[in-house]
Amino acid sequence: MSPQPLFVAAMTSYAVNCALGASVAAGVVDTRRVRWVHHALYIATCTLAGAAAASAVLPALRPAGPAAAAAARRAALALAPAAVPLVVIPRVSARTARHPLVALTAAPFLVAGLMLSRR
Repeated sequence: MSPQPLFVAAMTSYAVNCALGASVAAGVVDTRRVRWVHHALYIATCTLAGAAAASAVLPALRPAGPAAAAAARRAALALAPAAVPLVVIPRVSARTARHPLVALTAAPFLVAGLMLSRR
């Protein structure tokens, strides 16, 4: 099994969540009654990113062949630092400018993991 779908799903969930958050901040979308959607996307992003990172070490998810396994390890290592902003973001008030800044610090690691998983 290839771990690439997990990296694609994690990146997609993250991008959708960022788009929703930016839309709410800009006043384009009103989520007062469905605030849980943003939180559910955050949980999905964390879960999918964790699964993608674990794909390099879990035997059921590890790709066959030494080259594919090495690529999965590189992708997982590139993604791993995204855990820091994903852990910090719930502790930063969404009413501050720091919230989107902290959230965006995960982007380079998610993109790097996705790009390396495609090799």
